[in-house]
Amino acid sequence: MTTVEPLGAVRERVLVELRQDIIAGRLRPGDRLVERELAERFGVSRVPVREAIRALVGEGFVHFETPRRTVVRRLTPTDVKELFELREALEVYATGLAAARATPQALADLSMLLEEAAAATAVGDAEAITDINTRFHDRILAMAGNGLLISVMDPVDGRLRWLTRRNEEWPQLLAEHRELYEAIASGDPDKARAHALAHVQANYRSTVRHLFEENGTD
Repeated sequence: MTTVEPLGAVRERVLVELRQDIIAGRLRPGDRLVERELAERFGVSRVPVREAIRALVGEGFVHFETPRRTVVRRLTPTDVKELFELREALEVYATGLAAARATPQALADLSMLLEEAAAATAVGDAEAITDINTRFHDRILAMAGNGLLISVMDPVDGRLRWLTRRNEEWPQLLAEHRELYEAIASGDPDKARAHALAHVQANYRSTVRHLFEENGTD
């Protein structure tokens, strides 16, 4: 007997793959999302594709240029500034909580992620680096032990990963993450917050440089 995949599950599968295509750069700013072509690609009807595209609009990844033309968004300097302002406020706070509440097992998990990041950085594996760095920050958020904080970060997490994927100064990111780990492991919330603030601000400068200055965008 053939099992029919529920519409909601189909929509979620399409949404996850399209979101990851955007984050990884397989779909670039300005690229058009055509329902018919995507339905053929995924082997589904146009309904779950249409719903997935609407979800991506709500998440800030794509927008309607016209009622019939949907494209991946081109982020503006204001978009990036606002996202990093939010990241600074929430991530710095979360890192201070993580330092105060870190367990030996949580620190061991964080250290293992740094080892994975070092291996990926050594070979320049962009997708692995992005995935590991995301898990590194997710782990810090989990260590903070504040469920409300996680729920507030969740809606913008994808867009932040999209931004950090553009920053290819990977050895520098690895060095900053090692410093951040040491600050959290020290158990000193003030020290951890200071390192987190420096990390977010450095990442913001690198992202702006890669997105706008190198491309001659004002």
